[in-house]
Amino acid sequence: MIWQRHKRSAVAAAIVAACVFLLPGEGRAETLAVPAGDGLRQAIAASQPGDTLKLAAGVHQGPIRIDHALTIEAEAGAVLDGQGRGRTIEVIAPNVVVRALTIRNSGIDDPMDAAVFLEDGATGAIVEDSRIENSLVGVYVHGAANAIVRNNRIVGRTDLRTNELGNGVYVWNAPGAQVIGNYITGGRDGIFTNASRKNVFRGNRIENVRFAVHYMYTNDSEVSGNVSRNNHDGYVIMYSSRLVVRSNLSEDDGDHGLLLNYANDAEIEGNIVRRSDQCVFIYNANKNLFAHNWFEDCAVGIHFTAGSERNRMTGNAFVHNRSQVVYVGTRSLDWSADGRGNYWSDNPAFDLNGDGIADTAYRPNDIFDKVVWTYPTAKLLINSPAVQVIRRAQAEFPALHPGGVIDSAPLMAPVPPVLEVKP
Repeated sequence: MIWQRHKRSAVAAAIVAACVFLLPGEGRAETLAVPAGDGLRQAIAASQPGDTLKLAAGVHQGPIRIDHALTIEAEAGAVLDGQGRGRTIEVIAPNVVVRALTIRNSGIDDPMDAAVFLEDGATGAIVEDSRIENSLVGVYVHGAANAIVRNNRIVGRTDLRTNELGNGVYVWNAPGAQVIGNYITGGRDGIFTNASRKNVFRGNRIENVRFAVHYMYTNDSEVSGNVSRNNHDGYVIMYSSRLVVRSNLSEDDGDHGLLLNYANDAEIEGNIVRRSDQCVFIYNANKNLFAHNWFEDCAVGIHFTAGSERNRMTGNAFVHNRSQVVYVGTRSLDWSADGRGNYWSDNPAFDLNGDGIADTAYRPNDIFDKVVWTYPTAKLLINSPAVQVIRRAQAEFPALHPGGVIDSAPLMAPVPPVLEVKP
């Protein structure tokens, strides 16, 4: 009888303890200190969902795998070293936070080796305020919906061939994922997204990579307030629809500041591109809006080709580009909308009624431009008397124009965009 009473009392106590644990506001989450060394894996195994592991200064040995909700924070000087093996941090559970940690030395043998790898079960994961270095991929968001990668400094490898390098942040099939306020340099692409949707890439600064932001098969997403400098290309949008590309800066990117290939129904507004070979390249991209952008000091302001149709161009400024427009075709395209065209720095226009719209239409290319684009060596004749005669004849007889771009309502003055972030 005494044993039975003791047994019933123990069971009752366990039930009471369980009920207390489940009461709102009565969680058992703890903050646990983890000294430097090789004890982090054991600390993760011993922790409970909701706990915080506080990493002391010094080197902590990885790789680690997180399989329940957990926060890993670091004191100043704490480093997690992957020792060149696989994924330094692999997350397979929802609601994991990695904060204020230096993470280095992932593996390089598998394309999915990363400093932080967020598997599809890592819904709502947050990686923030950390430094990532000497890793193949910085943060790989592999199906982790609503993950956030925020305010990190990601320094990619530069000691491999381009095709062997990883991306700063790789987003794959992760609806709602956000990449915000990061500095990324080195590696292959700054931010690469593939087969995803409803993503936000905002306020990032990206330097010395192949493509700053690279879109493939990603729809209904936003790219805004980013800065791209000294990259091979700035913003490369391919096979994607219904994007908002707004208030971004591209400076000194090599080939293209902005490239659209099979990109449709996008809003391209308020961006600034300076000093690229081509400010904008548009290839088979349809039904896009280009409004209030600034394209300056490029060899080509905009290269427009391959059957791109129903694109609207209004309020843009084409400033001091060597060739404002490269377009080869027999159709005439009017680049104005609702009675408002674009500003062209080489347009010697008049505005007698003072409405801000030039009194005559502007044609950025003529028949000899078509000859030069088709036969580049013809540039040797560009200042010859024969060419000047042809251009004078076209000015007197507009019917001689072969088709191409016309701005029927060119602007007399440009309006510089206001960027969301300071350059």
